[in-house]
Amino acid sequence: MSDPVPYLLTPYLLTPGPLTTSATVKQAMLRDWGSRDGRFIDLNAGIRDRLVRLAGGDAKSHVAVPVQGSGTFAVEAMIGTLVPRAGRLLVLVNGAYGTRMVRIAEVAGRSVAALETAEDLPVSPAALDEALDADPAITHVAVVHCETTSGILNPIEEVAEITRSRGRALLIDAMSAFGALPLDMAALGAVAVAASSNKCLEGVPGMGLVIARRDALEAAKGNAHSLSLDLHDQWRGFEANAQWRFTPPTHVVAAFAQALDEHEAEGGIEGRGARYRANAVLLIDGMRALGFETLLPDHLQAPIIVTFRMPADPAFVFTDFYDRLRERGFVIYPGKLTVADSFRIGCIGRLGAEEMTAAIAAIRTTLSEMGVATGAP
Repeated sequence: MSDPVPYLLTPYLLTPGPLTTSATVKQAMLRDWGSRDGRFIDLNAGIRDRLVRLAGGDAKSHVAVPVQGSGTFAVEAMIGTLVPRAGRLLVLVNGAYGTRMVRIAEVAGRSVAALETAEDLPVSPAALDEALDADPAITHVAVVHCETTSGILNPIEEVAEITRSRGRALLIDAMSAFGALPLDMAALGAVAVAASSNKCLEGVPGMGLVIARRDALEAAKGNAHSLSLDLHDQWRGFEANAQWRFTPPTHVVAAFAQALDEHEAEGGIEGRGARYRANAVLLIDGMRALGFETLLPDHLQAPIIVTFRMPADPAFVFTDFYDRLRERGFVIYPGKLTVADSFRIGCIGRLGAEEMTAAIAAIRTTLSEMGVATGAP
Protein backbone atom coordinates (compact mmCIF):
# COMPACT_ATOMS: atom_id res chain seq x y z
CA MET A 1 0.00 0.00 0.00
CA SER A 2 3.05 2.27 0.05
CA ASP A 3 2.73 5.79 -1.36
CA PRO A 4 5.73 7.00 -3.42
CA VAL A 5 5.93 10.14 -1.25
CA PRO A 6 8.37 9.51 1.63
CA TYR A 7 6.43 9.07 4.84
CA LEU A 8 8.74 11.39 6.75
CA LEU A 9 7.49 14.21 4.52
CA THR A 10 3.90 13.01 4.38
CA PRO A 11 3.15 11.13 7.60
CA TYR A 12 0.84 8.17 7.74
CA LEU A 13 -2.39 9.16 9.47
CA LEU A 14 -3.51 6.44 11.85
CA THR A 15 -6.58 8.44 12.80
CA PRO A 16 -10.35 8.37 12.26
CA GLY A 17 -9.92 11.02 9.53
CA PRO A 18 -8.61 12.87 7.67
CA LEU A 19 -6.73 9.85 6.40
CA THR A 20 -3.79 8.81 4.30
CA THR A 21 -4.86 8.87 0.65
CA SER A 22 -3.31 7.31 -2.44
CA ALA A 23 -1.05 9.25 -4.77
CA THR A 24 -3.65 8.89 -7.53
CA VAL A 25 -6.41 10.41 -5.35
CA LYS A 26 -4.10 13.34 -4.62
CA GLN A 27 -3.25 13.70 -8.31
CA ALA A 28 -6.95 13.91 -9.20
CA MET A 29 -7.01 17.31 -7.50
CA LEU A 30 -4.38 18.82 -9.81
CA ARG A 31 -6.97 19.71 -12.44
CA ASP A 32 -9.36 22.66 -12.19
CA TRP A 33 -13.04 22.10 -13.02
CA GLY A 34 -15.78 24.50 -14.02
CA SER A 35 -18.72 23.86 -11.73
CA ARG A 36 -21.21 24.27 -14.62
CA ASP A 37 -19.13 22.32 -17.11
CA GLY A 38 -20.83 19.27 -18.59
CA ARG A 39 -17.97 16.95 -17.68
CA PHE A 40 -18.14 17.99 -14.04
CA ILE A 41 -21.92 17.55 -14.04
CA ASP A 42 -21.45 14.02 -15.40
CA LEU A 43 -18.89 13.36 -12.66
CA ASN A 44 -21.45 14.34 -10.01
CA ALA A 45 -24.16 12.19 -11.52
CA GLY A 46 -21.91 9.14 -11.59
CA ILE A 47 -20.90 9.64 -7.95
CA ARG A 48 -24.51 9.95 -6.81
CA ASP A 49 -25.54 6.77 -8.60
CA ARG A 50 -22.62 4.81 -7.15
CA LEU A 51 -23.36 5.97 -3.62
CA VAL A 52 -26.93 4.69 -3.79
CA ARG A 53 -25.64 1.27 -4.85
CA LEU A 54 -23.01 1.24 -2.08
CA ALA A 55 -25.74 1.95 0.49
CA GLY A 56 -27.88 -0.93 -0.73
CA GLY A 57 -30.49 1.47 -2.06
CA ASP A 58 -32.61 1.29 -5.18
CA ALA A 59 -32.28 3.87 -7.96
CA LYS A 60 -36.04 4.40 -7.99
CA SER A 61 -36.58 4.74 -4.26
CA HIS A 62 -33.27 6.18 -2.97
CA VAL A 63 -31.13 9.18 -3.87
CA ALA A 64 -27.69 10.42 -2.84
CA VAL A 65 -27.36 14.09 -1.94
CA PRO A 66 -23.85 15.47 -1.38
CA VAL A 67 -23.37 18.63 0.66
CA GLN A 68 -20.40 20.94 1.03
CA GLY A 69 -18.44 20.51 4.26
CA SER A 70 -17.39 17.80 6.68
CA GLY A 71 -19.39 14.76 7.65
CA THR A 72 -21.01 16.70 10.49
CA PHE A 73 -22.53 19.03 7.88
CA ALA A 74 -24.21 15.97 6.34
CA VAL A 75 -25.48 14.77 9.72
CA GLU A 76 -26.88 18.21 10.48
CA ALA A 77 -28.51 18.41 7.05
CA MET A 78 -30.04 14.96 7.57
CA ILE A 79 -31.47 15.75 11.01
CA GLY A 80 -32.49 19.32 10.25
CA THR A 81 -34.29 18.36 7.05
CA LEU A 82 -35.78 14.93 7.71
CA VAL A 83 -37.00 15.43 11.28
CA PRO A 84 -40.08 17.68 11.00
CA ARG A 85 -40.30 20.75 13.20
CA ALA A 86 -43.13 19.06 15.08
CA GLY A 87 -41.25 15.75 15.25
CA ARG A 88 -39.28 14.27 18.12
CA LEU A 89 -35.88 12.60 17.79
CA LEU A 90 -34.45 9.88 20.03
CA VAL A 91 -30.66 9.58 19.76
CA LEU A 92 -28.88 6.45 20.95
CA VAL A 93 -25.72 7.77 22.59
CA ASN A 94 -22.58 5.84 23.53
CA GLY A 95 -19.94 8.37 22.54
CA ALA A 96 -19.15 11.86 21.35
CA TYR A 97 -20.82 11.52 17.96
CA GLY A 98 -24.16 10.48 19.41
CA THR A 99 -23.86 13.43 21.77
CA ARG A 100 -23.14 15.65 18.79
CA MET A 101 -26.39 14.56 17.13
CA VAL A 102 -28.29 15.55 20.24
CA ARG A 103 -26.67 18.99 20.12
CA ILE A 104 -27.46 19.34 16.40
CA ALA A 105 -31.13 18.63 17.09
CA GLU A 106 -31.18 21.14 19.95
CA VAL A 107 -29.64 23.89 17.80
CA ALA A 108 -32.14 23.09 15.04
CA GLY A 109 -34.97 23.57 17.52
CA ARG A 110 -36.13 19.95 17.43
CA SER A 111 -37.55 18.07 20.36
CA VAL A 112 -34.87 15.52 21.23
CA ALA A 113 -34.12 12.89 23.85
CA ALA A 114 -30.93 10.91 24.49
CA LEU A 115 -30.85 7.24 25.39
CA GLU A 116 -27.38 6.87 26.89
CA THR A 117 -25.14 3.84 27.21
CA ALA A 118 -21.59 3.71 28.57
CA GLU A 119 -18.89 4.47 26.00
CA ASP A 120 -17.46 0.97 26.20
CA LEU A 121 -20.81 -0.75 25.60
CA PRO A 122 -22.94 -0.99 22.46
CA VAL A 123 -26.27 0.81 22.41
CA SER A 124 -29.10 -1.29 23.83
CA PRO A 125 -31.89 -2.49 21.50
CA ALA A 126 -33.91 -3.57 24.54
CA ALA A 127 -33.66 -0.09 26.06
CA LEU A 128 -34.70 1.38 22.72
CA ASP A 129 -37.78 -0.84 22.66
CA GLU A 130 -38.74 0.36 26.13
CA ALA A 131 -38.09 4.02 25.26
CA LEU A 132 -40.27 3.87 22.15
CA ASP A 133 -43.03 2.19 24.11
CA ALA A 134 -42.81 4.86 26.82
CA ASP A 135 -42.76 7.87 24.50
CA PRO A 136 -45.19 7.68 21.55
CA ALA A 137 -44.22 11.24 20.52
CA ILE A 138 -40.89 9.98 19.16
CA THR A 139 -40.99 10.05 15.36
CA HIS A 140 -37.33 9.40 14.51
CA VAL A 141 -34.43 7.39 15.94
CA ALA A 142 -30.77 8.18 15.23
CA VAL A 143 -27.79 5.89 15.82
CA VAL A 144 -24.07 5.87 15.04
CA HIS A 145 -22.96 2.74 13.17
CA CYS A 146 -19.35 2.80 14.42
CA GLU A 147 -18.74 5.17 17.33
CA THR A 148 -15.11 6.22 16.94
CA THR A 149 -14.97 7.67 20.44
CA SER A 150 -14.15 4.10 21.46
CA GLY A 151 -14.12 2.18 18.17
CA ILE A 152 -17.24 0.23 19.11
CA LEU A 153 -19.59 -1.28 16.53
CA ASN A 154 -23.26 -0.69 17.32
CA PRO A 155 -25.96 -3.30 16.52
CA ILE A 156 -27.74 -1.38 13.80
CA GLU A 157 -29.64 -4.42 12.51
CA GLU A 158 -31.37 -4.90 15.86
CA VAL A 159 -31.89 -1.15 16.24
CA ALA A 160 -33.40 -1.02 12.75
CA GLU A 161 -35.73 -3.96 13.41
CA ILE A 162 -37.13 -2.41 16.60
CA THR A 163 -37.45 1.05 15.04
CA ARG A 164 -39.24 -0.36 12.01
CA SER A 165 -41.56 -2.56 14.05
CA ARG A 166 -42.54 0.48 16.11
CA GLY A 167 -43.33 2.54 13.02
CA ARG A 168 -40.57 5.10 13.56
CA ALA A 169 -38.03 6.44 11.06
CA LEU A 170 -34.35 5.50 11.37
CA LEU A 171 -31.42 7.85 10.66
CA ILE A 172 -27.90 6.39 10.64
CA ASP A 173 -24.60 8.20 11.09
CA ALA A 174 -22.41 5.76 9.15
CA MET A 175 -19.51 8.20 8.90
CA SER A 176 -16.70 5.94 10.05
CA ALA A 177 -18.04 2.68 8.62
CA PHE A 178 -19.52 3.46 5.21
CA GLY A 179 -17.62 1.71 2.46
CA ALA A 180 -15.93 -0.89 4.67
CA LEU A 181 -18.69 -2.43 6.79
CA PRO A 182 -21.86 -3.86 5.23
CA LEU A 183 -24.90 -1.60 5.30
CA ASP A 184 -28.09 -2.30 3.37
CA MET A 185 -30.55 0.59 3.56
CA ALA A 186 -33.35 -1.36 1.94
CA ALA A 187 -33.01 -4.32 4.30
CA LEU A 188 -32.69 -2.06 7.34
CA GLY A 189 -35.58 0.15 6.29
CA ALA A 190 -33.47 3.22 7.11
CA VAL A 191 -34.80 6.59 5.97
CA ALA A 192 -31.32 8.09 5.57
CA VAL A 193 -27.63 7.37 6.02
CA ALA A 194 -24.94 10.04 6.44
CA ALA A 195 -21.33 9.52 5.35
CA SER A 196 -18.32 11.45 4.12
CA SER A 197 -15.96 11.72 1.17
CA ASN A 198 -13.02 10.61 3.30
CA LYS A 199 -13.02 7.87 5.98
CA CYS A 200 -13.41 4.37 4.53
CA LEU A 201 -13.97 5.60 0.97
CA GLU A 202 -10.47 7.15 1.12
CA GLY A 203 -11.23 10.42 -0.62
CA VAL A 204 -10.25 13.77 0.85
CA PRO A 205 -12.29 15.77 3.38
CA GLY A 206 -14.70 18.47 2.26
CA MET A 207 -17.89 16.74 1.17
CA GLY A 208 -20.62 15.20 3.28
CA LEU A 209 -22.98 12.59 1.84
CA VAL A 210 -26.58 11.67 2.62
CA ILE A 211 -28.32 8.75 0.97
CA ALA A 212 -32.03 9.01 1.64
CA ARG A 213 -35.37 7.60 0.63
CA ARG A 214 -36.91 9.68 -2.11
CA ASP A 215 -40.32 9.78 -0.46
CA ALA A 216 -38.80 11.11 2.78
CA LEU A 217 -37.08 13.92 0.92
CA GLU A 218 -40.25 14.77 -0.97
CA ALA A 219 -42.11 15.09 2.35
CA ALA A 220 -39.38 17.24 3.90
CA LYS A 221 -39.99 20.48 2.01
CA GLY A 222 -39.86 23.42 4.38
CA ASN A 223 -38.49 21.45 7.34
CA ALA A 224 -34.91 22.74 7.30
CA HIS A 225 -33.70 25.39 9.73
CA SER A 226 -30.83 26.33 7.39
CA LEU A 227 -30.60 27.46 3.78
CA SER A 228 -27.24 25.88 3.01
CA LEU A 229 -28.06 22.65 4.88
CA ASP A 230 -31.51 22.18 3.38
CA LEU A 231 -31.23 18.64 2.05
CA HIS A 232 -34.57 18.88 0.24
CA ASP A 233 -33.51 22.00 -1.68
CA GLN A 234 -30.08 20.51 -2.40
CA TRP A 235 -31.75 17.41 -3.82
CA ARG A 236 -34.25 19.43 -5.88
CA GLY A 237 -31.36 21.39 -7.34
CA PHE A 238 -29.63 18.21 -8.47
CA GLU A 239 -32.87 16.85 -9.87
CA ALA A 240 -33.57 20.08 -11.79
CA ASN A 241 -30.22 20.61 -13.51
CA ALA A 242 -27.74 18.10 -12.02
CA GLN A 243 -25.83 21.02 -10.47
CA TRP A 244 -24.95 22.13 -6.96
CA ARG A 245 -26.94 25.07 -5.61
CA PHE A 246 -23.80 26.82 -4.38
CA THR A 247 -20.12 26.57 -5.30
CA PRO A 248 -19.15 22.90 -5.07
CA PRO A 249 -15.82 21.57 -3.74
CA THR A 250 -14.73 20.69 -7.27
CA HIS A 251 -11.31 19.27 -6.40
CA VAL A 252 -12.79 17.18 -3.59
CA VAL A 253 -15.42 15.79 -5.97
CA ALA A 254 -12.78 14.87 -8.56
CA ALA A 255 -10.67 13.15 -5.91
CA PHE A 256 -13.74 11.31 -4.65
CA ALA A 257 -14.55 9.97 -8.11
CA GLN A 258 -11.02 8.55 -8.27
CA ALA A 259 -11.37 7.15 -4.75
CA LEU A 260 -14.58 5.36 -5.74
CA ASP A 261 -12.77 3.83 -8.72
CA GLU A 262 -10.08 2.53 -6.38
CA HIS A 263 -12.69 1.30 -3.90
CA GLU A 264 -14.37 -0.71 -6.65
CA ALA A 265 -11.03 -2.06 -7.90
CA GLU A 266 -10.20 -3.30 -4.39
CA GLY A 267 -13.38 -5.34 -4.26
CA GLY A 268 -15.81 -2.79 -2.92
CA ILE A 269 -17.06 -3.04 0.64
CA GLU A 270 -15.90 -6.64 1.03
CA GLY A 271 -12.37 -5.97 -0.23
CA ARG A 272 -11.91 -2.70 1.64
CA GLY A 273 -13.28 -4.20 4.83
CA ALA A 274 -10.97 -7.22 4.56
CA ARG A 275 -7.88 -4.98 4.39
CA TYR A 276 -9.03 -2.97 7.39
CA ARG A 277 -9.74 -6.12 9.38
CA ALA A 278 -6.24 -7.39 8.61
CA ASN A 279 -4.83 -4.00 9.67
CA ALA A 280 -6.74 -4.18 12.95
CA VAL A 281 -5.45 -7.68 13.73
CA LEU A 282 -1.85 -6.60 13.09
CA LEU A 283 -2.30 -3.50 15.23
CA ILE A 284 -4.03 -5.18 18.17
CA ASP A 285 -1.70 -8.18 18.24
CA GLY A 286 1.36 -5.94 17.97
CA MET A 287 0.22 -3.57 20.70
CA ARG A 288 -0.76 -6.40 23.05
CA ALA A 289 2.69 -7.88 22.56
CA LEU A 290 4.05 -4.60 23.93
CA GLY A 291 1.77 -4.86 26.96
CA PHE A 292 -0.97 -2.48 25.84
CA GLU A 293 -4.59 -3.26 26.65
CA THR A 294 -7.52 -2.49 24.37
CA LEU A 295 -10.54 -0.76 25.84
CA LEU A 296 -12.95 -3.10 24.06
CA PRO A 297 -13.11 -6.89 23.88
CA ASP A 298 -12.56 -8.24 20.39
CA HIS A 299 -16.22 -9.05 19.75
CA LEU A 300 -17.21 -5.38 20.16
CA GLN A 301 -14.26 -3.93 18.25
CA ALA A 302 -14.86 -2.51 14.78
CA PRO A 303 -11.86 -2.61 12.39
CA ILE A 304 -11.87 1.18 12.11
CA ILE A 305 -10.04 2.65 15.10
CA VAL A 306 -8.78 0.99 18.27
CA THR A 307 -8.71 2.58 21.73
CA PHE A 308 -5.85 1.63 24.04
CA ARG A 309 -5.65 2.31 27.75
CA MET A 310 -2.80 4.54 28.87
CA PRO A 311 0.24 2.72 30.28
CA ALA A 312 0.76 2.91 34.02
CA ASP A 313 4.53 3.27 33.64
CA PRO A 314 5.42 6.75 34.98
CA ALA A 315 7.91 7.19 32.13
CA PHE A 316 5.02 7.23 29.65
CA VAL A 317 3.86 10.76 28.77
CA PHE A 318 1.37 10.79 25.95
CA THR A 319 2.40 14.14 24.44
CA ASP A 320 6.01 12.96 24.28
CA PHE A 321 4.91 9.60 22.83
CA TYR A 322 2.77 11.37 20.22
CA ASP A 323 5.53 13.79 19.18
CA ARG A 324 8.15 11.06 18.86
CA LEU A 325 5.83 8.94 16.71
CA ARG A 326 5.05 11.97 14.57
CA GLU A 327 8.77 12.48 13.98
CA ARG A 328 8.94 8.87 12.80
CA GLY A 329 6.11 9.49 10.34
CA PHE A 330 3.04 8.19 12.19
CA VAL A 331 0.20 10.36 13.49
CA ILE A 332 -2.15 8.82 16.05
CA TYR A 333 -5.08 10.33 18.00
CA PRO A 334 -5.62 11.29 21.63
CA GLY A 335 -8.46 9.65 23.52
CA LYS A 336 -11.97 11.07 23.67
CA LEU A 337 -13.37 8.95 26.46
CA THR A 338 -14.74 9.87 29.85
CA VAL A 339 -14.63 6.26 31.13
CA ALA A 340 -10.87 5.74 30.79
CA ASP A 341 -7.61 7.56 30.11
CA SER A 342 -6.75 6.42 26.60
CA PHE A 343 -5.45 7.08 23.10
CA ARG A 344 -6.55 5.82 19.69
CA ILE A 345 -4.88 4.34 16.62
CA GLY A 346 -6.74 4.01 13.33
CA CYS A 347 -6.76 1.07 10.91
CA ILE A 348 -8.27 2.85 7.90
CA GLY A 349 -7.01 4.93 5.00
CA ARG A 350 -4.46 3.91 2.38
CA LEU A 351 -2.60 1.63 4.77
CA GLY A 352 -1.78 -2.05 4.67
CA ALA A 353 0.37 -4.67 6.36
CA GLU A 354 3.62 -2.86 5.56
CA GLU A 355 2.51 0.38 7.18
CA MET A 356 0.90 -1.27 10.22
CA THR A 357 4.01 -3.38 10.84
CA ALA A 358 6.18 -0.27 10.54
CA ALA A 359 3.91 1.58 12.98
CA ILE A 360 4.30 -1.16 15.60
CA ALA A 361 8.09 -1.09 15.10
CA ALA A 362 8.06 2.71 15.57
CA ILE A 363 6.00 2.37 18.75
CA ARG A 364 8.38 -0.28 20.11
CA THR A 365 11.42 1.95 19.43
CA THR A 366 9.68 5.00 20.90
CA LEU A 367 8.81 3.17 24.13
CA SER A 368 12.43 2.05 24.44
CA GLU A 369 13.71 5.60 23.94
CA MET A 370 11.28 6.89 26.58
CA GLY A 371 12.33 4.23 29.05
CA VAL A 372 8.87 2.68 29.17
CA ALA A 373 9.16 -0.97 30.21
CA THR A 374 5.62 -1.99 29.23
CA GLY A 375 2.43 -0.55 27.79
CA ALA A 376 0.34 -2.28 30.45
CA PRO A 377 -2.24 -0.05 32.18
